[in-house]
Amino acid sequence: MKKIPLISFLSLVLSINIVAQTMDRDPQDSLESKIPDNWFNLDSSEDNVQGISTDKTYELLLNGKTAKPVIVAVIDSGVDIKHEDLVGSIWVNEKEIANNGLDDDKNGYVDDIHGWNFLGNSKGENIESDSYELTREYLRLSTKFESKKKIKKKEKKEYKYYQSVKKEFERQKAETEEQFTFFSGFKKAHDLASQYLDNYFNGGAYTYSDISELQGTDQATKQVKQIMEIAHENGIDKEQLIEGEKHFDNMLKFAFNLEFDPRPLVGDDYSDINEKGYGNNDVTGPDAMHGTHVAGIIAANRNNSIGIKGISNNVKIMSIRAVPDGDERDKDIINAIYYAVDNGAQIINMSFGKSYSPEKKALDKAVKYAEKKNVLLIHAAGNSSKNIDIKSNFPSKNFLEENGAASNWIEVGASSSQSGLELAGSFSNYGKETVDIFAPGVSINATLPDNKYGSLDGTSMAAPMVSGLSALLLSYFPGLTAIEVKDIILSSATSFASQKVNIPSKNGQYKITTFRELSKTGAIINVYSSVVAANSISEIE
Repeated sequence: MKKIPLISFLSLVLSINIVAQTMDRDPQDSLESKIPDNWFNLDSSEDNVQGISTDKTYELLLNGKTAKPVIVAVIDSGVDIKHEDLVGSIWVNEKEIANNGLDDDKNGYVDDIHGWNFLGNSKGENIESDSYELTREYLRLSTKFESKKKIKKKEKKEYKYYQSVKKEFERQKAETEEQFTFFSGFKKAHDLASQYLDNYFNGGAYTYSDISELQGTDQATKQVKQIMEIAHENGIDKEQLIEGEKHFDNMLKFAFNLEFDPRPLVGDDYSDINEKGYGNNDVTGPDAMHGTHVAGIIAANRNNSIGIKGISNNVKIMSIRAVPDGDERDKDIINAIYYAVDNGAQIINMSFGKSYSPEKKALDKAVKYAEKKNVLLIHAAGNSSKNIDIKSNFPSKNFLEENGAASNWIEVGASSSQSGLELAGSFSNYGKETVDIFAPGVSINATLPDNKYGSLDGTSMAAPMVSGLSALLLSYFPGLTAIEVKDIILSSATSFASQKVNIPSKNGQYKITTFRELSKTGAIINVYSSVVAANSISEIE
């Protein structure tokens, strides 16, 4: 048996936790794994979970009622439009003739039958990974300032910004390198421990109880038990270790790599923020896991006997691919919003975000355009366990160059199935002024590409809960405006304002506050109450 090297177990546990908080993940071995797959659709009185009463609403309030189709644009990584639980819920551009190579409806996009992909080119090639906006900003500014010996007075403000960007880039990259080293080290140790156990049990099956009862005081046996204890307590298996190592490796190869620039593949003039029409009609792309999961939460077929039940039963998903593995680019999000609005979307789901937005002014203009056109924007608050009243998070509803914020915007944090201190997801961003409301975002079972299903965590899962509820309201109460839908959702939510909860934390060291301190409403969305409230304004047909 090869000797297993000693490891800093505390650092390893922290790095494992960081993986869980920096990407939407599969927590199938977490504490939440015992709850029903459909928990978020259940009433709070069922199975002791904090669901949003979707099933109860359809059974008691909407049975036999007429619903009109609502178009929801999902700006994301792409959607598997052929998924068995989404077929029939995908938007079709009836003004466009498929695959004739022409822009039949003259909207600037050729053969856009189900949406558009801003991360590809006319040859059908697609970007999968991109760098972080932090990296791109550091590269842009370092090119301008790094070799300058004297800073002009008019440049001092930008130079100060550059210094802060440089410091943050170097900090995050160094932290990622350390996390990769720790995670890679734990994976190697886990592999060696598994080999030891395979030998010990002669290739037979064994349980964690068997491991904990291993006899022996030698160093190798002690380390094997410690390694497996850490893995067991954190719900980490071999597949997750492989995925975690790949995650940090990709961050170093792509996210923080100053020499990595996939953008030339698209072929657009990236400096022209007003340019439109670039991309292709591949709305699925090379990795549609995230977008497919989001789409399923909103619109998975409620009436078949397979898969899951989405929140709304009469939705058409418009897939707009603009979010790579890495940070989205402002230009693509701006064009995605305009595309969605101009092609009939009534709701736009935005399950993405970043800490820098160099084209915030232009993005504000697109948000105002959606506001003017009565389109509701739903945005995920982010998974960094940070207070976004204080720390930057984009895109945001607050305008850059004037007071005020978009009235058609709902910012969403992630709640869990738990009713106690763990009510807020440990990874969720929060903010008493910036986050409007919370929705289920922990252990959410939904659609995955290739007719699969699985659980993910994230505010990315919470936002489509709100988008689905918004679509439900508009489908049964088509006379409502975007602002009325927003007001109904916020005012009818289930209040947990006085409930004591953990403040979300990356390191697992929690401080306690009340839920009212984490969002404007101190509440979690409730489908049943929202329909009752909507019915008081406009009766169901």
